[in-house]
Amino acid sequence: MLLTYVLIFVLAIFAGILGALVGIGGGIIIVPALALLLNIPIHQAVAASLVSVIATSIAGAHTYVEQQITNVRLGMFLEVSTTLGALVGAVLALVLSGWVISIVFGILVMTMAIFSYVTRSHDDKINFNEERINENAKLESYLNITSKYYDKALDKEIHYVAHRPVAGSSISFIAGVGSGLLGIGGGILKVTAMNALMKIPMKVAVATSKFMIGLTAATSAIIYFISGTINFFIVAPVAIGTMAGATLGSLLMNRFKSKTIKLIFTIVASYLAFRMLLKGLSDGFGINIF
Repeated sequence: MLLTYVLIFVLAIFAGILGALVGIGGGIIIVPALALLLNIPIHQAVAASLVSVIATSIAGAHTYVEQQITNVRLGMFLEVSTTLGALVGAVLALVLSGWVISIVFGILVMTMAIFSYVTRSHDDKINFNEERINENAKLESYLNITSKYYDKALDKEIHYVAHRPVAGSSISFIAGVGSGLLGIGGGILKVTAMNALMKIPMKVAVATSKFMIGLTAATSAIIYFISGTINFFIVAPVAIGTMAGATLGSLLMNRFKSKTIKLIFTIVASYLAFRMLLKGLSDGFGINIF
């Protein structure tokens, strides 16, 4: 039993590092690891992951704020719709079968992995310093979200503007549903929405997502706690491990190029998504490909 907890702790450290690098809560590592390697029921794995997301947000978010990479104003705007989605997702999770959640998890993460790979050079193609507020877009003009940060990897200051706030808010709602349903914090979708749709630099999207995911996960975790789904013997090593990993990862992120961060995410997410799809098909339909 002790060896199991040590294994969970080590996996959680890795999840925390990856989560801090790409702006997610580590759930895409924690949920498959607990469900596939340790045969922990998917609902308990999701609940443990949500608690770990809160831990990683606490551990990693302040570092990005101190480095002035996080856009707090953008994060608070998107968090309104994300929190509503998190409540919906948590309720759905409690009524759906485990194999359904596994398949949905696999499809969502695989989609994001493919999209991340396709847009790996997205930041290189945009001159953020030349972006301007679209005066014809009323909400974009009203919010007027503009900021800057210093990129250590590029050794220069990057200025940027937030575009398409309605699209970003809509995707954030879906991210919230994904957080409550799958225990992934929603960062996997929010980072993609901010970077690809709102033209936010990848590193700012990562930092802002890390700032948001704690509140998103906490909203969903309340529902799981009330339902009695949280196993504290699993949650403890997961939370401590992810906090340690997130602290280390947040110190490393600004030293990587955006393309490298996306490639790391693509490789890890693709593998785990494939394994979760296989588990869902096997549990639900008895289909064993291998």
